[in-house]
Amino acid sequence: MRTDTLLIELGTEELPPKSLKSLATAFAANMQKEIDDAQLSYSAVNWFASPRRLAVQISDLAYQQADTVVEKRGPAVNAAFAEDGQPTKAAMGWARGNGIDVADAQRLVTDKGEWLLHKAQVTGQALDALIEGIVTRSVAKLPIPKPMRWGSSDTQFIRPVHTFTAMYGADVLPATVLDMPSNNILQGHRFHGPSTFTLTHADNYEAACREHFVVANYAVRQADIAQGLNVQAKALGLIADYNEALLEEIASLVEYPVVLQASFEERFLAVPKEALIYTMKDDQKYVPLLDSDGNLSSTFLFVSNIQSSAPEYVIEGNQKVIRPRLADAEFFFNTDKKHSLASRLDSLNSILFQKQLGTLAEKATRIEQVAGFIAQTIGANTDHAARAGLLAKTDLMTEMVMEFPDVQGVMGKYYALNDGEDTSVAQAIAEQYMPRHSGDALPSTDVSAAVALADKLDTLAGIFGIGMLPKGDKDPFALRRAAIGVLRIITERSYNLDVRELLAFAVSTYGDKLTNIDTLD
Repeated sequence: MRTDTLLIELGTEELPPKSLKSLATAFAANMQKEIDDAQLSYSAVNWFASPRRLAVQISDLAYQQADTVVEKRGPAVNAAFAEDGQPTKAAMGWARGNGIDVADAQRLVTDKGEWLLHKAQVTGQALDALIEGIVTRSVAKLPIPKPMRWGSSDTQFIRPVHTFTAMYGADVLPATVLDMPSNNILQGHRFHGPSTFTLTHADNYEAACREHFVVANYAVRQADIAQGLNVQAKALGLIADYNEALLEEIASLVEYPVVLQASFEERFLAVPKEALIYTMKDDQKYVPLLDSDGNLSSTFLFVSNIQSSAPEYVIEGNQKVIRPRLADAEFFFNTDKKHSLASRLDSLNSILFQKQLGTLAEKATRIEQVAGFIAQTIGANTDHAARAGLLAKTDLMTEMVMEFPDVQGVMGKYYALNDGEDTSVAQAIAEQYMPRHSGDALPSTDVSAAVALADKLDTLAGIFGIGMLPKGDKDPFALRRAAIGVLRIITERSYNLDVRELLAFAVSTYGDKLTNIDTLD
């Protein structure tokens, strides 16, 4: 039986970077299931993805389904023949439907009786006849929340499709998917070389793409980026500050990655590094560099999508892009320092925590009380815990946090220190949201733990106390995360605390606001 490599590729406009990997893996999984359902043998399934393509390559795929024998059971023998031995209408109808005479039927004997039986020989279909349906169904099942139309067609996909390739070995398979007829013309890099190129064999896909400045293999492209970042950082005696999520997003933005080095003015380092790192990573997808003590460097790395003959212009352009963002952070920081956190307490009255539970100002007062109660119970500084609880949410009213929400809490620490608050108060404000997710670090001190517990217990008591229970995957107040955080802090920091007693105290701080206290039992 003939076997060869199958390649399926959709050439598109730029795909959403945060969805690229999930789309590619789903496409491969869908294709594999369809091939399995078609009972075509193969040895391996590989997927490829770049900003302008999704592809699946299936190795050693059988060209034709195996012939099969299908057993078609007819009526029971006692119902298939009349008393005179002549076939009944039921028997003749069944035989006619199977293209045979009743006399040609075989018999199936079981412990429950005897039936007419026809063993039909079914000739396996060729890949040519199967491929359009296989790909069409695989595309239709992709997780695309908001498909779009383009041109005058009613065809929908996540982004406009410009090319469709279905190749088996060196042959182009006849198929039309998303209104695109299959051919072996693929998109090259948008800026390097010709805009399209011809693929001669499905086996050559990855190499042919690379020859045209497209690293189609997602894992290889991501590894190339990581290596480039680490090599350049090491040469500078620094550490590249990135995680898997940032690396994946960068890999989803470029087809031909080139790591370059840039810098910004030293004066910006006076701004808390968390704000600078946030804008570099989240807004620009740049990679900050840290020294061995964790201090931020004014040098950073970024990944370009082109191999420029004049990289200095690319570098200069990216430095111009980041400078206004850092200047904004600098301005926000200097502006915010003019007003103490304590002076912002009244402004928390303008922010609603929950309609029935009041404002953030009211929540701050409750956290102050609960944090003080917990601190007293675990032997921490009660005044520091209460003070941190009271000020915990005030950085939400600062310009910096309004612009960069992910630095809430952390910026509160810097502003508290600027205000002359005790270091333990500042640290507790910074750590109030810990642990933010599974595996995240816990608050590092008893005062911080008291505030983090108080914040979570206030939310749990309040939201459960008005009967707003999480349903399915709907948990807008992150009650599950809060509950797990409470348990982790108590158990992993070895506190001798009674959760029911803590919740009861938190409930007491709400006065008569809670209408469904029974849900807390």
